Amino acid sequence: MPSSEILVQPLARRLGLLLLRRGSLLALLLILAVFAVSAPNFLSPGNIANVFAQSAILGILAFGLTCVVIGGGSNVVSGGLDLSLAANLGLCAAVYSSLNNAGLNAAQAIGLTLLCGLAVGALNGFTVVVLRLPPLLATLASMNLIAGLELVLTQNSVLPTDSALLDILATDEWLRVPVLAWVLLGVALLLGLLIQHSPYGLRLYAVGEYPQAARAAGLGVGRYVFSSYLIAGLCAAVAAFCSAAFFSGSTTGSGDMLLSVVAIAFLGVVFSRRLVANIPGTLLATLLLGFLINGFQLLNIASFWVNGVQGVLILLVVAMSSALRKEEGGQ
Repeated sequence: MPSSEILVQPLARRLGLLLLRRGSLLALLLILAVFAVSAPNFLSPGNIANVFAQSAILGILAFGLTCVVIGGGSNVVSGGLDLSLAANLGLCAAVYSSLNNAGLNAAQAIGLTLLCGLAVGALNGFTVVVLRLPPLLATLASMNLIAGLELVLTQNSVLPTDSALLDILATDEWLRVPVLAWVLLGVALLLGLLIQHSPYGLRLYAVGEYPQAARAAGLGVGRYVFSSYLIAGLCAAVAAFCSAAFFSGSTTGSGDMLLSVVAIAFLGVVFSRRLVANIPGTLLATLLLGFLINGFQLLNIASFWVNGVQGVLILLVVAMSSALRKEEGGQ
């Protein structure tokens, strides 16, 4: 190989890594700058706090997906994936609304809703770990099953409900910041400590990236993968409370959030030095998408443009990340 090509390839790789890692931050700053100039009150403290609050549902779901991707590996086809998260949220919101309307006390309704989310996570973990189905197919099947259960429970209609918990989440503020924003940051902090700064998180990364080495080291790969789906199920239940507060009960069409959740989880990898899924990166990706949606709303731009942007971002991030990983593996 000519010496010029030998020099060009590492340079191209470094430029690609720099574009992925820094381009996302530049994109966030560019979005803020453009909307700050063109959209009224975009950078006002109240609007920024509202963006955090409005991003809570998608962000918490994306945290759950991030944990699954970490535990199962980032390969989109054979790695960690949970396509049932949005449907799980819809079912949990319907369960909570039904139980609350039936007169159960707050502790019972909340506890059973959390158990519902965990049960869906356990189902996904069972099909992936025990039955050894590919996560893509396993969670696609559970997504349809859960969506069907929600339709049966709600008769394909909205279940309005009201409770002290939902009132707190929907209307209360702390330090002039909505409670939903604090919920997003609180979940990010807890999962960040668990995944990024604990032995459990270190082992979960090892299981996802180097499963054979993890087995050789005596780690229970199946247990860690199973636990990642439980965390995702719990995140879906927590997000369901936020959704029920935001919409005053359960609502149809929760599956529409799936594209945004996947986009956020995969965009989060560009905020990592090693291009791996991580909780802080997912939080930044959540805010990136949140500010994008908010700016479009302030400028009265049709919402379908946001879906187009999400699709393009997913393609770019996955394609560039895969290409760089292949190059690293070949060296």
